[in-house]
Amino acid sequence: MWQAWVESQWQSRAWLYYGLRPLSWLFALLARLRRTAYHLGLIKSSALPVPVIVVGNISVGGVGKTPLVLWLATALRTAGFHPAIISRGYGGQGAGIVTADADPMTFGDEPVLLAKRAGCPVWVGVNRVEAGLALLTAYPNTDVMLCDDGLQHYALKRCIEIAVVHTDSLGNGARLPAGPLREGLNRLKHVDMLVVAGAFMPLESDIPCFSMQLTADRLVALNGERQIPPQALVGQTIVAVAGIGHPQRFFKQLMAYGLTIKTRVFPDHHAYSLQDFADVGDAIIVMTEKDAVKCTQFALANAWYLPVTAKLQAMQAGPSLDAQLISLLTQRKGHNR
Repeated sequence: MWQAWVESQWQSRAWLYYGLRPLSWLFALLARLRRTAYHLGLIKSSALPVPVIVVGNISVGGVGKTPLVLWLATALRTAGFHPAIISRGYGGQGAGIVTADADPMTFGDEPVLLAKRAGCPVWVGVNRVEAGLALLTAYPNTDVMLCDDGLQHYALKRCIEIAVVHTDSLGNGARLPAGPLREGLNRLKHVDMLVVAGAFMPLESDIPCFSMQLTADRLVALNGERQIPPQALVGQTIVAVAGIGHPQRFFKQLMAYGLTIKTRVFPDHHAYSLQDFADVGDAIIVMTEKDAVKCTQFALANAWYLPVTAKLQAMQAGPSLDAQLISLLTQRKGHNR
């Protein structure tokens, strides 16, 4: 599998690293010139009429942005705001409002997952500015916008930047294509908040840092009709399915419940078909929630998914993430930059 091989190379400084270093330097230079051009106004950057909170990362692959966006949407609603979410959607095939029963092959698996759980409008579009304006027209009571995975989308001005980092996602510390980084570690010094998943040690700075753990206490049947504790499957024959950025995190989580699993890895954002499960037999299938939104149509017997919830904790003395978020929104009076 080509994708898996490249990602494995990114975890070390093997021959691929040294062979592609010149291209990485060129990529870094072009990225810096692009960001400077936006900063100087040489390339147009547009603002929405409501404050925008960008949630993103400096690397390719999954780091836990979707659970964090869900957590932020809940925190904002609890504080009395009316949030909405805009996203590019993987591949950018579709555009428009995303509902809980939308086709993930059209809008992307993560936007459909967000629509199922966020409790607020979700809109997909390649152009985030146009997506945000369209959403505001359809939902005029929206007073704050969450931009999922838009840290490098400088065409959209933002009020607050939140970067998510996971140890696994940093790899060998090199820029694309020699490594997994879209921007260098120094970029993290310029965000408003840093959310750390894993053992990554934050940079020395005054940026508020928060640790994020993904917790789960139940398995949900693929048809949504039953829920059981994960421990109920101890001793059963289980095929664990994951088509996400870092599947080993999911597998470790299942094994932590005492489950014995056979793993089956698919590429991130894999377009599932019934044939992918043809040889499972009588085994129990357990998958991630992101995979489940693409498999409900198959009516698989004895198939479950594991929904996760983000748990945030400050890594140093200071306000909680939600308190910090509301304070920044108030201080900046919704001005995007």
